[in-house]
Amino acid sequence: MGVTSEQRRLADADAGATPWKAWGPYVAERAWGTVREDYSEHGTAWEYFSHDDARSRVYRWNEDGLAGICDDRQTFCFAFAFWNGVDPILKERIFGLTGNEGNHGEDAKEYWWYIDSTPTHSWMTWRYHYPQREFPYQELITVNRQMDRSEAEYDLADTDAFDDDRYWAITVDYAKASPTDLCALVTLENRGPDEATLHVLPTLWFRNTWSWGTPGRDDQPVITADGATLHASHRILGQLALHGEGEPTPLVCDNETNAQRIWALDGRSLYPKDGINDHVVNGAATVNPTGKGTKGALHYTVTVPAGGKAELRLRLTQIAPPPGGLPVPEPDLAEGYAEVLAARRAEADEYFAELTPPGTPPEEAIVLRRAIAGLMWGKQFYHFDVEKWLDGDPGSTPPPAGRRTGRNSAWRHMTSFDVISMPDPWEYPWYAAWDLAFHTVVLAHVDPRFAKDQLLLLLRDWYLHPNGQIPAYEWAFGDVNPPVHAWAALKVFEIDGAKDYDFLERIMHKLLLNFTWWVNRKDLEGNNVFEGGFLGLDNVGPFDRSAALPVAGVLEQSDGTAWMAMYALNMLEMSLVLATHDRVWTDIATKFFEHFAYIASAAYNRGLWDDEDGFFYDVLRGEDGEQIPLKVRSVVGLLPLCATTMLNSVTLIRLPEVAARLRWFLANKPEFAAVVGARRIADGGQQVRLLSVVGPDQLLRMLGRMLDEEEFLSPHGLRTLSRKHLEEPYEVQLGGNDFTVTYEPGESTTGLFGGNSNWRGPIWFPVNYLLVESLRHYARFFGEDLAVEYPTRSGRKIPLGEVADDISARLISLFLPGPDGVRPIYGTSDRLGRHPDWKDLITFHEYFHGDTGEGLGASHQTGWTALVADLILRRRRP
Repeated sequence: MGVTSEQRRLADADAGATPWKAWGPYVAERAWGTVREDYSEHGTAWEYFSHDDARSRVYRWNEDGLAGICDDRQTFCFAFAFWNGVDPILKERIFGLTGNEGNHGEDAKEYWWYIDSTPTHSWMTWRYHYPQREFPYQELITVNRQMDRSEAEYDLADTDAFDDDRYWAITVDYAKASPTDLCALVTLENRGPDEATLHVLPTLWFRNTWSWGTPGRDDQPVITADGATLHASHRILGQLALHGEGEPTPLVCDNETNAQRIWALDGRSLYPKDGINDHVVNGAATVNPTGKGTKGALHYTVTVPAGGKAELRLRLTQIAPPPGGLPVPEPDLAEGYAEVLAARRAEADEYFAELTPPGTPPEEAIVLRRAIAGLMWGKQFYHFDVEKWLDGDPGSTPPPAGRRTGRNSAWRHMTSFDVISMPDPWEYPWYAAWDLAFHTVVLAHVDPRFAKDQLLLLLRDWYLHPNGQIPAYEWAFGDVNPPVHAWAALKVFEIDGAKDYDFLERIMHKLLLNFTWWVNRKDLEGNNVFEGGFLGLDNVGPFDRSAALPVAGVLEQSDGTAWMAMYALNMLEMSLVLATHDRVWTDIATKFFEHFAYIASAAYNRGLWDDEDGFFYDVLRGEDGEQIPLKVRSVVGLLPLCATTMLNSVTLIRLPEVAARLRWFLANKPEFAAVVGARRIADGGQQVRLLSVVGPDQLLRMLGRMLDEEEFLSPHGLRTLSRKHLEEPYEVQLGGNDFTVTYEPGESTTGLFGGNSNWRGPIWFPVNYLLVESLRHYARFFGEDLAVEYPTRSGRKIPLGEVADDISARLISLFLPGPDGVRPIYGTSDRLGRHPDWKDLITFHEYFHGDTGEGLGASHQTGWTALVADLILRRRRP
């Protein structure tokens, strides 16, 4: 690749020369309804801090907004508010239903898109569609409350909000003239048949860090209105200026709670957080007439003819005091401003043209660019001091006593104050450990330094539990996510050129602690078969695998055991790489080689493999020793395919100690030959040995099911549950209760894990990606000598590499226009799928319908679903 302007900026940022990433889209789409802001007695986060509260109540830990940007410590925030003249409130944040209001859990009820972003955020684009009719807040709540889990969600497009195309298409383009000089262009397009007026309020505010009674942190910044400019002053950050073109009306209040509205008490300010809202919407005298406060907006009233558009130019700049006390120069909003936007737009095009492999079809190139944009916009400032949250702030009412033994009470050591890649900026505005691992695989293609830093972050002392557990997510840091950190570290290392041995060694040291935690905590009987609970797969089994079992005993899990076998192989691979530079790692390599052999063999010896069915199942082992295989044909039984790697003769020649131990092990423990014994002569004459939980015989039987269109193979990827369970539900009676698992290709009809996700049939990107990777591993070992029927019973046999290619193509096709011109992600929605103003605006969903490919769950989960970018890049590169 050549070196583009954006790559030079990224290199300068990584070297610490120029802080190009100091400002970015680090403001969440939602801060209300989060655990951090929940100070209730029983952990009712959605009810304690609601969307209705959010406009009037100050956040403790972070902020939210529309098209929001901030510095990397979130000292200040900049975002937009809009008002169509008829809504009861300003549109300052995305609205959605809480977990208790939706028939399928929490769900955003608006439409916005992340169109573009470079890795340094030198160029960014955000798009939003805002109805001109009154926003149907209550209708969305009422109708969804009346629906049950068998019905599809009632969304904004199902109301009359967009009838006759009466809406605003709002686009915000950001371009950096320097790391702290940001040009913003707001384009307002009236799609309706009549002239319409829109109120636009670019808003600058300081995150409230001064009112919590923390010693030494009570210094209050100030924003001062001066015509079309808001001047902001902060003791540490310095001076900021937001300048707008034309003659907007400046409005200033304080980022303080309206205590009178929320609690019927006197508050800290006469002009609290919702002062601008009440002034614009109701004409109330709720903005400070002196023009001073900690939250300010430039109020524009823009009238646009039917089908027309208008533009607003803004510039946010961090400024140093001019010499000699001279006036601060007025920012350029004319020729220089236009040059900055044109240059950054062109440089972004240049960057993505260089990133995109030659021959990539234009539609795939768009998906690639949008997936990267979603990942970039998904980076958020995350602040959470668990000890302070448990004990309360000095200036606030102490939290209920029950909190000290409740949620996250065992994680007092954890302190977060970082920019982190989030799964979804609205539905999951907090990091999740196994999600993040998948994010880094795609991030490594565009910002490898950030990808590596993200993986290392969760292993730092103030995240990793002293016992070695990686925190899961803020709803329950102690939940157990699949151990994919080592796998991700290897992928990032390879994508970045396989040269950063310091990174690999740093992460290896910490992963040794985490691997030991797994062995000590999740192998209750010490037999190398693992438990783990739900392991991120929510409702995949007949009962909640993280709750108390319906009968006394232990649930020995095929996925838990497969994850640990894969973990051992990942650690083996890392230690072999490191051992070529430092022989001290050879002992670690042999340790993980042997540990893998023990785990892989135990999967068979303990009954997880069902030879009659040719599949792996979870086994419920009772106190009396009775084994009850839970014969659900799900992704749980496919995951053992992912525990595979190869050892070649070149590596063993370089590391004779490892080769000697391997020979000794096979000679003295021949019972393990089935999982470490398969050998072949590869191209070039190298001898290659396959290490795999799944041997050649089991592989063919499992692939017969996985590649069967009546079971796992769908037009758009691999389902997480066999479609056979549609006609043949799995049923089991345990402890006097009946449990059933039925194929559900769409959103869940059960309440397990809140009912807002489903692993009983839909297509999920992370496990699909891992299974495609495993096929490629087997393909490298067997070459052209092993061909399988694809699809099963088709009579057509192809090598495994071609199978992997086709499944990749099926996954990519989710986002591409089909023969009818509609992208499968949009299902049967005419507006989303066919309307010329909507159909090319791509969202990246949490998961996808197992038969149709329609996007489901969180609508902006461009975290692990961004893996489609990696598939496009790898598929097209030679």
